[in-house]
Order: sequence, then C-alpha cells, then structure tokens
Amino acid sequence: MTRAIIIGSGIGGLAMAIRLARQGIRVAVYEAAASAGGKVSERNFDGFRFDAGPSLLTLPELALELLDEDLRFPVQKLELITNYFYPDGTRILAYNDIQKLSAEIEKKLNVPAIKVTNYLQKAAKVFELTADLFIFGSFHRLKNLMNLKSLKTLLNYRKLQAFSSLHEFNTHELGEKRLVQLFDRYATYNGSDPYQTPATLSVISHLEHNLGAFIPVDGMFRITEALVHQALRLDVEFHFNQPVRKVETDNGKVTGVWLDSGFVPAKIVVSDVDIHHFYSTLLPDKKRLAKITKEERSSSALIFYWGMKGTFSELDIHNIFFSAAYEEEFSHLFQTKDFYNDPTVYIYSSSKYNKNDAPEGCENWFVMINAPSDVGQNWDKLIEQSRQNILEKLERMLGKKLSGSIISEEILSPPEICKQTGSVNGSIYGSSSNSRYASFNRHANFRSDISGLYFVGGSVHPGGGIPLCLSSARIVDGLVKEQQLKERK
Repeated sequence: MTRAIIIGSGIGGLAMAIRLARQGIRVAVYEAAASAGGKVSERNFDGFRFDAGPSLLTLPELALELLDEDLRFPVQKLELITNYFYPDGTRILAYNDIQKLSAEIEKKLNVPAIKVTNYLQKAAKVFELTADLFIFGSFHRLKNLMNLKSLKTLLNYRKLQAFSSLHEFNTHELGEKRLVQLFDRYATYNGSDPYQTPATLSVISHLEHNLGAFIPVDGMFRITEALVHQALRLDVEFHFNQPVRKVETDNGKVTGVWLDSGFVPAKIVVSDVDIHHFYSTLLPDKKRLAKITKEERSSSALIFYWGMKGTFSELDIHNIFFSAAYEEEFSHLFQTKDFYNDPTVYIYSSSKYNKNDAPEGCENWFVMINAPSDVGQNWDKLIEQSRQNILEKLERMLGKKLSGSIISEEILSPPEICKQTGSVNGSIYGSSSNSRYASFNRHANFRSDISGLYFVGGSVHPGGGIPLCLSSARIVDGLVKEQQLKERK
C-alpha cells in the first residue's frame, strides 16, 4: 500500500488525510503542535469557550462532503450575518436575505435597493467565471486552461475587474461612502488592503450574501473535531509534537521526511505548512524563497478573548465597529506596520447562539482588530495601546462603560500566531492579494519537477480561509488520483 505523509494538521491537512485515506492510501500526519486544527482551534478558561480563529463558514458543503453521515455536524444559516456600527451613529443590519439586506440599506443609507442587488449579481458573475479555474481547479496545469470554461473566463476578463482596486470598483458601483466601506471590508477576509487588492475580490461578498453565511451549531471548532474523528475512522495515524525537519527527494521524486527520531519513507508527501517556512527549512530553495519573500505578507490579527459579565442586547453574533478613517487604517497596517488609533473592531460572540459558551448572565467576546505582520515591533506597547483604543471606541459607540465588565482575558498577537500555527510573520493568509497578479503568484499545489510532492493550505493556491483550504485538498486529491492511475499503467 502506498504510504503518504501529511506535514501539518490544519484544515487543509486534515481534509487531505481523509481524501487520501479514502483512496486506500496509508496516511500518517506529523504535527509540530500538541493537537490538530491549526487556526481552527478553541480556548477554554474560567467557564468561557471561544473559537480561537475563524468565526464564519461559507461553502459548508466542502467540509460536510468529507464526512460520513453520522459525523456531519449541524450548521445554522445565519438570518443576520453582521451588525455594522458607524462612527456617525448609523447602524446597518446585514441580513442573509438579499431583499431584506437591500431594503435595510435603502432605508438607512438612502441608496436604491437595486444598486445592492445589481452589485451582488455582478459578484455572482465573477464567481461563475472564476470558480472552476481559480477556486476549485488549478490554472497551473496547461490542460485546465484548454477548455471551454477557461476560454469563457478569458473572453469575459473585463468582468473580473482585475485592473481596478476593490475600493475603486465599490465607489463606482455603490457611491455612498458607508456602503463602500461595508463592501471594502471583504478584502480583509484574505488579509488584504481594499485600496490595493483587485476588485475581483468582490467575489467574497457573493459567497457570504448570495450563497449564505453559516456557523456550526456547536461552534467553529466542531469542524476540526469532525474531521479528526473521520480521519481516525479511516485509520489515519496522527503524530503530535513531532515536527518534520526536512523533506527528502531523489532523482525527481519525493522519498520521505526526516523527524528528530529519524527518516520516514513515503511515496507521497503533502505539505500543509506556510510555503515560506517550507522553502526556508523543510526543502531549502533560495530561488523559490526569494520569489515568495518579494510578495507582500498578508495582515495578521490582534485578538482579545474577553469573558464579559452581563449581556448586551445591542450586539449579535457578528459585529463590526468601523473606523472613521478606513484608508488611514490600512495605510498603517501595510505601510507603517502599526495600528491606527481608531481601528475597526470586530466582536464575535458565539454565546449569542450557544449559551453553553459562557456562564449564565455572561457573554464571550472575541474582540479582534486587523494587525500588521510581525517585523519586530514592540508588541507589548502596541497591545497595551490597542486595548485602550478599543475600549474607548466601544464605550463611545455603545454608550456603556465596559472595562469593569471584563472578568477574564487572554490575548493572541501576531508573534503568538506565528509561534502557534507556523504562519511566518504572523501573516494569517501567507501572501496578501495586494496585486492584480497575486492569484497567479500563489504557489501551485504540486511541483512538476518532483513527483509525489504536493501542497495544501492557506499560503498556496487557491488561498486562505476555510473554504479555499478545503478546496486545495480537493485539487490535490485529483492530482494524486492521476498519479496513482499513471503508476498502475
């Protein structure tokens, strides 16, 4: 039986382990951390439970299709996706239902509802044109470019809006400043700057509003738990606290990996680690590393996990408190590599839906602001100042004193994200998409010159976030099947 090794057990690695095991391949997963899941983990302290990382699920079928029927976790489609708060006192309820959403925007911002529905129709068209090639397939293979769907994408290239920034496109299509800010925000879903990233990223709003936003009933960590259970059922071996030190190749083929305990042979090796780390450490390659290093790193996150005494009716499960100077905020993140004094604040409170996530009469607040990548800043100082700015902002916009309500706290900063998940510089999504060529520059899911070596996860094609990581595993699954078939012949 062919032996495969997965390096890392993030969502992409877990999905890959399941897919290979279903092919009848013997799979071993080596993970440097003490548990699986990578960024899709949880924190428990003082009676509070927090999803530690991602807090929203789109395209849930990509996860559910991996699981046996009895392991499929229930997901809830959110009726209200996000509660938006603006500095001028405006509040927008972003409903899942497009008609309700457009009516809300027309009522609150005096923007004709048709503008919103037209915008989302255009975003849907971008998805239609790009999904097979850029999300669920690989344009790194010539045969994938030589078909009618790819030809259709090329012929409709103008509709992808690749030569204008997301902000420019949103301004042209929507006009109203606050509405533009709302749709600019989707650039942050892959750690990018709406003033630089191509308008093609409007496709993210399609995933959330046209296809739906979901959350597992028992929290996001339920995804990790279900995938691990499925992998174990398929006899996947997990080796925790065992980092891979080197990938070995010979004569154009992968041969296995080196651990602290010695060499482990394998005909297939799949890396689910940051591609920068892979080429700097596991398979050193100065040329490839130099190319990756030239690409701008994505943003990171600064997260405060607050156990809050009391309940707050103004909030829903997802809440955004916008900055009054959005462009200035992103300039600080990507140019000066620090925080603007009026950051956009995101609050995720899963206890709004799952009362077991907080003690009675309390709420769990996952409080996050976008952070620059770690380039050696004084993080203790930045964290202290950011905490103060966040509290002052929330107290001002909610009209309530909050500092005394925080009864428990933990903090996650970019250096800790790097340490815990292996994301170089704490950049959650690897490289940013602050270039019209960013999608093309992402590393392919395979090496054409090394048979049996593959790549999944957020730092390679098709990109970061749960759906794209799961899609990377689906792509590699197809590549391995082709390899196996070729070897049988």
